[in-house]
Amino acid sequence: MRWATSDATTYAHRVSTETLDPRPEPFVTGPVRYRWTYTEMLVSSLIGLVAALVLSVEAIALAKDPLADLSCNINTVLSCGTVGASWQASLLGFPNAYLGLIAEPVVITIAVAALGGTRFPRWFMNSAQVVYLIGLLFAFWLFYESYFVIGALCPWCLLVTLTTTTVFTSLLRVNILDNNLGLSQRTYTWLSSWLHAGADTLGVIVIFAILIAMIVLKYGSALFG
Repeated sequence: MRWATSDATTYAHRVSTETLDPRPEPFVTGPVRYRWTYTEMLVSSLIGLVAALVLSVEAIALAKDPLADLSCNINTVLSCGTVGASWQASLLGFPNAYLGLIAEPVVITIAVAALGGTRFPRWFMNSAQVVYLIGLLFAFWLFYESYFVIGALCPWCLLVTLTTTTVFTSLLRVNILDNNLGLSQRTYTWLSSWLHAGADTLGVIVIFAILIAMIVLKYGSALFG
């Protein structure tokens, strides 16, 4: 109830001031908000960038020599080479990892700027949410293809799937709490109360647990063979 009252007051204040201060273009600077959320976003995107870099280098090595012994060719199950040689690994005509080289620096910039006190316009945050939703769906599609079709898993790709999930949920948390999505007061109060209770963190943990359980149940001891 305490959160609900506080959130309702915050929502009413934002609505009442929205027409007076529509976030001057292109940015407005103020106190640092959601420090932990943006820190989580920054760390996740940095890890994702490292994974994308490694995958990009190995994609080039694989293009030169289809039989190249890549660093993450651990066994028949955990094999970047097997996944990298599939058509799914270059869906747009170039290695998927290149998309990470484009997207992750943008997320890093957003996180660093926000930690410095920058507040982005609503249109920008909504656009980022949509783009990252597409990225999230793409990452899980790739996991689906690896798991059910290719029959092998790429460790670095799995890491990208995890970091994409955490960045998406971090971005969604900010957009909900700032009401960038244009929620009604009732919906805003309900969602923000769940976020303050840690529902988003629990959701990410559940997703990770499901992915790990799927991998272990299907491959079992072959993961370490």
